[in-house]
Amino acid sequence: MGKTLFYCTECGASYPKWLGKCEECNQWNTIVEETQISTNKSNAKPIEFVSLSGTDEVVERKTTDIPEFDRVLGGGAVPGAVILIGGDPGIGKSTLLLQASAALSEKYSCVYISGEESVNQIRLRARRLGVENSKIQLASENNIESILASVHSNIDFLIVDSIQTLQSKEVGSVPGTVSQIRACTHQLIQFAKSTNTCVFLVGHVTKDGIIAGPKVLEHMVDTVLYFEGEKGNAYRILHSEKNRYGACDELGIFEMRQRGLFSVENPSALFLTQRECDTPGTAVFAGIEGSRPILVEVQALVSKSYFNVPRRNVIGWDINRLSMILGVLESRYKISFSDRDVYLSVAGGLKISEPACDLAVALSLISARANKVISRETCAFGEIGLTGEIRSVSRCNERIREAKKLGFKHLVIPAVNQYSDEDISDIKVTGVKSLMDVLSQLGVKRE
Repeated sequence: MGKTLFYCTECGASYPKWLGKCEECNQWNTIVEETQISTNKSNAKPIEFVSLSGTDEVVERKTTDIPEFDRVLGGGAVPGAVILIGGDPGIGKSTLLLQASAALSEKYSCVYISGEESVNQIRLRARRLGVENSKIQLASENNIESILASVHSNIDFLIVDSIQTLQSKEVGSVPGTVSQIRACTHQLIQFAKSTNTCVFLVGHVTKDGIIAGPKVLEHMVDTVLYFEGEKGNAYRILHSEKNRYGACDELGIFEMRQRGLFSVENPSALFLTQRECDTPGTAVFAGIEGSRPILVEVQALVSKSYFNVPRRNVIGWDINRLSMILGVLESRYKISFSDRDVYLSVAGGLKISEPACDLAVALSLISARANKVISRETCAFGEIGLTGEIRSVSRCNERIREAKKLGFKHLVIPAVNQYSDEDISDIKVTGVKSLMDVLSQLGVKRE
């Protein structure tokens, strides 16, 4: 039996005794106990070094035939990769992986291990999804040594649901603890790299929305994906937080139906389907998420405040950038929001992080404050500086092309981006240099 140490689940710092506060990351109640496993180093042998330019064949990705899933993975799964998928309970993680493994089993050997459900329970779900006749090798087990002893080295995919239910005989603690998660993940990573097997892991999340267990778990794996969505909403969003083999800001949009998850081929049309006509406070933003452009509606509501401190509520965007834009409008252009409650929402449940959304947010705020309607055929993008200038954004051509495809007739963009290579002969483009130009376009007078 190894000696007992105490580890911080946030930063991984170790201590000889328990502490209420980690001295490295200053987080409270993150110190947990685990048993240190002693290792025998007498069997060490020299390693063999190879050159960077080898003669091996180029590794090809293996597609799951689920377009949105493949997009988030970077075009498909890389052999030998370890992919961690997290999300709230009941969001559809197991459903997505069961559908993916059923599709993969038609071309590759696929093993599905569940530590949470029995074989009959998984069969029941597979029957509902219509994949009960797929060639998946199925088992219900939570001992990592038994799993690796039973799995052949020539399989292509191994799905483990979930990593928090696994336990190793070498670690004297219950499943789900820091030591168990770390030890089991380490063995699965060694198996994946040595056999060139792609391993999918399901991870539970905490109440804060992060994957449960030590933070080092996300550093150990190759790809970290989060599956999000409102349970009352049929749409789910899969996004990558980390990807060693692709972009780490890709989005996959799914629709949950009776027979499982289905890819949404045109997210822009989806997010704009329920737009109201002639309503002040709405503007359309032409954004970029990962490798593709997406058009979403930004909604703002400005109402008289009855509190000493006005409310600032934001859904789907950064509240700090909202405060910055409100400050610019008030200090530079004398449009007062100090006595108003401001509510801002990105329709459809999407979370926008790029600064190019500033101009669309400003348009919606000005429209709501002045009760001015912005045309349904208008969309905008551009970053706002502290002096009120509209700064250029990247990938302008793709944004314009997506707006034209969806039938928009008017674009409000930074003046610097007005002279892009994209053909804009059949669409009206208004280049603005500052928010003053925006106010002039809307016919809003400063107070």
